[in-house]
Amino acid sequence: MPNFRLGDTIPNFCAETTQGRINFYEWQGNKWVVLFSHPKDFTPVCTSELSKIAFWEPYFSKRSTKFLAHSCDSLNDHLTWARDIVSYCKYLPKDELPFPIMADEDGHLAKFLDLLDANSDINRTSRPLYIIDPKHELRFSLHYPATTGRSPKEILRILESLQLCDRVPQVETPVDWKLGDKVFVKSEVKDGEVRRMFLKGVRNEYISHRGAIRSIEDYELF
Repeated sequence: MPNFRLGDTIPNFCAETTQGRINFYEWQGNKWVVLFSHPKDFTPVCTSELSKIAFWEPYFSKRSTKFLAHSCDSLNDHLTWARDIVSYCKYLPKDELPFPIMADEDGHLAKFLDLLDANSDINRTSRPLYIIDPKHELRFSLHYPATTGRSPKEILRILESLQLCDRVPQVETPVDWKLGDKVFVKSEVKDGEVRRMFLKGVRNEYISHRGAIRSIEDYELF
């Protein structure tokens, strides 16, 4: 079983999904992917999660990002449950789930993609989530316990931070940052480079014996 760490390449795989069979690399194309697993179809927390993720999907699509769901359930169960999710959600722009769910009855994908807990039943994951960039690199990983539903709003915040820092590698995002808030200039970036890059100026918020906290607000992501 692999043990993926940030920076690792997620290997290619094929899967049967509610939207047909996919080859992951071909399906991903040049997009970012949020790949996430849930413990079991037809359960309360999972239904609430996927319905809310479906609602937030357009915000991620705007940021060139696809969702790919997984659980160790059958394709028939996924297809039936997807109709339940749409009915529960009520506020989807289209009367369908806007992302595929991978079927994995024997758990081989759960093993291959390192989605299982240490003591997990092979037929049930917890709530792992990966953010994978267009180069298939794992950029973010978080394992929620089965009892705790995920927040699409927080996942979007993380995605926006990753994409911003890719576009402007001289910056990083501080505590509780959200898109539009100030960002910090990395400590290793020289003042001369900062002045050339950020023409509207940089604010020195705090100066210590080891350097300054330099913040900027003149950036755009989308």
